[in-house]
Amino acid sequence: MTDLVVRRLLIDLETPFARHWCGGDAFRTALFNALSMSFPVGEQFFIDAVRNGFKALPAEKQAQFKAEVQGFVGQEATHRRIHALFNAHLEKQGLVNAWEPRARERLKLMEGQDARHWLAITAANEHFTAIFADWMLRNHAWLDGSEPRLKTMWLWHSAEESEHKSTAFDLYVALGGDHAWRIKWFRRVTFIFLTDTLRQTVFNLRQDGTLWKWGTWKSAAAYLFGKRGLVRQTWKPWREYLRRDFHPSQQESGLSQRWLEDNAGSYTLVGA
Repeated sequence: MTDLVVRRLLIDLETPFARHWCGGDAFRTALFNALSMSFPVGEQFFIDAVRNGFKALPAEKQAQFKAEVQGFVGQEATHRRIHALFNAHLEKQGLVNAWEPRARERLKLMEGQDARHWLAITAANEHFTAIFADWMLRNHAWLDGSEPRLKTMWLWHSAEESEHKSTAFDLYVALGGDHAWRIKWFRRVTFIFLTDTLRQTVFNLRQDGTLWKWGTWKSAAAYLFGKRGLVRQTWKPWREYLRRDFHPSQQESGLSQRWLEDNAGSYTLVGA
């Protein structure tokens, strides 16, 4: 089991920030904004999935998971709140979140479904966020030129995503979830997540008036497929989820621990 603590991030999210806050880069800003737009509804689903999965456990297993589930819920609830504040600034900038209402409609289809399906979806999404988080912590120079408070926000979120990446997966296994359904949901989530991310990023760029600028797509090519590119460096970690013997703990977590230790002044522990 993983010891998860809830942290309160010590940054100002009341003061507005620049439209192209990510180092002045339109594409990177649009992509990060798109991801943030998905977080409040997505993280509420993850919270509900883990809570429902925990309740479905036999009483003798609940003690094993209780502290970790509480930590997971606390961390995700904090992420949801922080990104809601961030997204409020995007709304004031005139950006429209088309991802969230589409996701809410899609999630209605999950009502009444077995808790293991909820957990399989959550575990798949947590794998995406964990490999993105590790890549982000390894390549944090992509955030250089951003306001320090926003760089801190994204790296803090990355560190905690890496920290709790096993919770939903372990609950799924504890409830008897099988490999076949884990992979079915992973493939579905991969398609939906990538499609929604691309749609909202393009929509953000269109609203921003930078969609058809050469510099936008030059930046996109470097960020996604360059030597330190996101797709280029996360393809192999993504594929490892397909292995029958895969477990999230097999993938890198050291950068998360190091960032949290080195940046302890950026947060306080809730309840400490």
